[in-house]
Amino acid sequence: MNDTTVGVLVPAGMIGAGFAPETVERGLALGADVIAVDGGSTDSGPYYLGSGTPKTSTAAVARDLRLLLRAAAKARIPLVIGSCGTSGADSGVEWIAGITEGILAEESLDLTVATIYSEQDPAYLRQRLAEQAIHPLAPLGPLDRETLDSCVRVVGMMGHEPIEEALRAGADVVLAGRATDTAVVAAFALMKGMPAGPTWHAAKIVECGGQCTTNPRSGGVFARIDRTGFTIEPLDPAVSCTPTSVAAHMLYETANPFRMREPAGTLDVTQATYAAVDDRIVRVEGSVFEPAGQHTVKLEGARLTGYETMSFTAIRDPHILANIETWAALLEKVLIDRVQQTLGETDYQLDIRLYGHNAILGALDPATTPAREVGVMLLVRAADQASATAVAKIANPLMLHLPTPDMDYLPSLAFATSPAETERGPIYEFALNHVVDSETPTAMFRTELRKASADA
Repeated sequence: MNDTTVGVLVPAGMIGAGFAPETVERGLALGADVIAVDGGSTDSGPYYLGSGTPKTSTAAVARDLRLLLRAAAKARIPLVIGSCGTSGADSGVEWIAGITEGILAEESLDLTVATIYSEQDPAYLRQRLAEQAIHPLAPLGPLDRETLDSCVRVVGMMGHEPIEEALRAGADVVLAGRATDTAVVAAFALMKGMPAGPTWHAAKIVECGGQCTTNPRSGGVFARIDRTGFTIEPLDPAVSCTPTSVAAHMLYETANPFRMREPAGTLDVTQATYAAVDDRIVRVEGSVFEPAGQHTVKLEGARLTGYETMSFTAIRDPHILANIETWAALLEKVLIDRVQQTLGETDYQLDIRLYGHNAILGALDPATTPAREVGVMLLVRAADQASATAVAKIANPLMLHLPTPDMDYLPSLAFATSPAETERGPIYEFALNHVVDSETPTAMFRTELRKASADA
């Protein structure tokens, strides 16, 4: 590495997603100074934060991690992984750390591992709430004590500062709890003195790996950050970056495609330019970063809302399909009546989704011709699993034979599984969309350094 550029190798959009080993080798050959990859997301909902469990498999993560640890050791460059274990919960960090320690021992690699924990102490958050240091993000209103206390787990979303601190302390591998996707990529370059504008913009573009290329399935990308901008190219030689594919990524997961908030400030790409260097590489210049007057940390919290049981049946009957909304309304009415008759006053919620008709957009979907077939998903949520399953079982004969009001025969529908009822266990919801004023950029996070031994 020289003092004027930093090369960042992003092998995939998320560890465990898989990538071709030769693309990592190509990234090293291009002169990578750091390997950075995301380890999680809120895209799959609140369950993973509430339960503290990952959505990726141990085998998939271990496969990717082994390749990256070998590459980092070979090139003597750091490896940074953020939002470990999907949600960035402490259990997720420990899960990835355990896999890492096993691989380091098996591969006889001596690397120092930093673990950064982002779960928040409820007592600390209550104190900050009392100090009026927690503020809402739209569309939520001010946070109240009851909502805060209802969360089974809260993580703070770190910026680059705790990761940079771990790198400065000598970490070869950084396993971070919940972090912004961009911070994972930006930390090393910022530590090496690269300007904030190009660094944060490059980090945003490469955060999802090949998504900014002409083939999102291709795996990883390589960014070279310098004093006035950055270049980006795919690690797969058969794939290209274009000005459009690169610029378009600013539309991804942003409220404003020209401005993006980080804990330390705001990236502004209003004046950014995107130019093709050749048929594969794009050069970006003109990005700026506006430091915030107050550093903030976003809070993510999940709370238990009950237990859920699911049933799924399929409809091919053309008469029902032509009157599917009438049928669904009848299913709900008859089911509610029968639950009352059978179980009495029971606290539960129903959700009927018509896949193949309007399950995705609901009333926003314009009327279309009748579907050839419709899958009916019934979700029942109650305070305990037994109650949710009891309601779903009452729905069983209805989801198998319920006719529309004008039918003079019983139709035969088709359950997708036997038994028809699947107990989904505890169900969570996100309860926080707030930021807390940081006392320092690293104060809410805890870091441990672990020296791995090849003889372990």
